[in-house]
Amino acid sequence: MSQEIYIDSIPIGEGHPFVLIAGPCVMEGEAFCLDLAASLRDIASGVGLSFIFKASLDKANRTSIRSYRGPGLEEGLRVLQAVKKRLSVPVLTDIHESAQAGPVALVADILQIPAFLCRQTDLLVAAARTGRPVNVKKGQFLSPWDMRNVADKIVEAGNSRVLLTERGYSFGYNNLVVDFRSLPILRSLGFPVVYDATHSLQMPGGRGDASGGQREYLPELARAAVAVGIDALFMEVHPDPDAALSDSATQWPLHELPPLLGKLKAIDTLVKG
Repeated sequence: MSQEIYIDSIPIGEGHPFVLIAGPCVMEGEAFCLDLAASLRDIASGVGLSFIFKASLDKANRTSIRSYRGPGLEEGLRVLQAVKKRLSVPVLTDIHESAQAGPVALVADILQIPAFLCRQTDLLVAAARTGRPVNVKKGQFLSPWDMRNVADKIVEAGNSRVLLTERGYSFGYNNLVVDFRSLPILRSLGFPVVYDATHSLQMPGGRGDASGGQREYLPELARAAVAVGIDALFMEVHPDPDAALSDSATQWPLHELPPLLGKLKAIDTLVKG
């Protein structure tokens, strides 16, 4: 088992039911985030799962310079604060620069390090020193055991509240593949393990000026990950994925989440006894 950490009153790890981390890829306005977060909270609660809202305030790693990046730091934090205050749910967002760590930590309950930046020492240390839990997405270019050095940078900076996320490996051109051996290997490092079901299905740059993807395979990969054993499931969810302003090819339709989540919860219960 992985160590147990708490996000507010939500336990992650140590054999607890997996936690749902979900939301849109990028913020599309305050009303949109509030409505979606409320729906996700209620769906998760309906199957007996805890929920953490995820949304990016600035997607600095979009494929094209013309792609929508989000509302930016100030407005994005205001929206996250509104979600926390009105819905009483923890929130997670990603940071791309060391200077963002302090301001974001004043609002976000978890700081997330993007996969492309997972070896950036200054960014990891800045996130660690906020005292907030840090979720690091494993780079598409790293083996799971390489994440030991990544986690050590955070721990050596004085923060042991680390989560490690699997999101697929680079595999040929514009494609990713998931090696499910990675999940127990990451757990053996001693930290809670998250599986990112939607980004694992990305086809980076697959549309030329945007990433493509194959969301139709999400149920199979999510079921496999839960069967292997995870502490949290990360999913980008949208009421109309094809109209989403980012990752439209991989976000999961909101109306299809309840039956999928019910099946995943049943598998989780069986696996964890």
